[in-house]
Amino acid sequence: MSVFRQLADRTAVLFLGVGVGAAMGYAFAGDIHDAIATDASLAPRQVAVVASASQASAPAKISQVKDLTSECAMPFQPRLLDAIAKGEKVRIGVFGDSFGDGVWAALYHQLPARENFQVVKYSQQSTGFTRYASLNLEDRVAQQLSEGPVDIAVISFGANDTQGVMHAGHYAPLLSPAWKQEIGARIERYIGLLRKQGAIVYWVGLPVMRKPSFDSDIVGMSQFFAQEMERLHVPFIDTRPMSVDANGAYAAYLPVVGSPTPKLMRANDGIHMSMGGYQRLTGGLAERIRQYVAAAREHLAEAGSVGPIASPEPVTVAAAKPVNAVAPKPKAKADRLIEPAPAKKTEGENGDDNQQQEQSPADPQVAVGPAA
Repeated sequence: MSVFRQLADRTAVLFLGVGVGAAMGYAFAGDIHDAIATDASLAPRQVAVVASASQASAPAKISQVKDLTSECAMPFQPRLLDAIAKGEKVRIGVFGDSFGDGVWAALYHQLPARENFQVVKYSQQSTGFTRYASLNLEDRVAQQLSEGPVDIAVISFGANDTQGVMHAGHYAPLLSPAWKQEIGARIERYIGLLRKQGAIVYWVGLPVMRKPSFDSDIVGMSQFFAQEMERLHVPFIDTRPMSVDANGAYAAYLPVVGSPTPKLMRANDGIHMSMGGYQRLTGGLAERIRQYVAAAREHLAEAGSVGPIASPEPVTVAAAKPVNAVAPKPKAKADRLIEPAPAKKTEGENGDDNQQQEQSPADPQVAVGPAA
């Protein structure tokens, strides 16, 4: 890839998302079921797991416990069982860049508090595994988890990662062997921190992009991510099949069941999704999580387990390691959680962690700015 094209693609991700927030807010005002009830041929509730895009796996029935637990490195983590046994909400942490913001907002609506879920926003715009000079994601996630563990972690990174990275003191171009070695090691450590505190992990892949050259980079990177998730035994949710038209091409409007006209699924920048689009991409994952938690409840009931279960080792924050630059200081605790705010609150205003999803019926105010 030429330097000029690489800069142009990076600029597209970092500066062309101005209208995304408005598009997402507009989509929230409509019927959210339109985004999820898509044509069966697109299989939005069938997701590729730890394999290539051609491999699909429909959500299993609750009785098929092996099918559900096989997606995770360890079936029914003690932390999840303990939360269920105590009657606590299942905490779902969403980590990523601005795509993570959208994934969080979509899952927030599909896994509500009335079903005993708490979907917490840990995503942060303009971040990625190639951008450690700006923010070391491993230090960041350790800080976040030290303030409160999660039972289920959903990760969505990559839109900012179509660039080279420093490895062993040398520049490694995008998707070169050295790039894959460095980024793979960072991802493995990141997922290790989440698992160490007791979370099961899912990785949500990126959709098709409008600009062919940028999409070409995303395809290669997504294949690498899928291979890494297979190696780490993490379910990889392939969203590309859910973001294309009948010809397999990018389309801003896509068909939905029960509607004579297609619905808007993409933001104007050709990179991000509308809120309807995010719900389309995460509908199968939300159902999968719901069924997995239900299977864990069934497991506890059959085992007759009551009372607390031994929790895994908590995560402590280690001293930050310099990565060619000084990482910014962690923000205050309130920054890690954006509560769906009443109409009077401004976008980005935060709420109490213990009150999330319970006080306000308003939609999440997702701050999706010019960066991914």
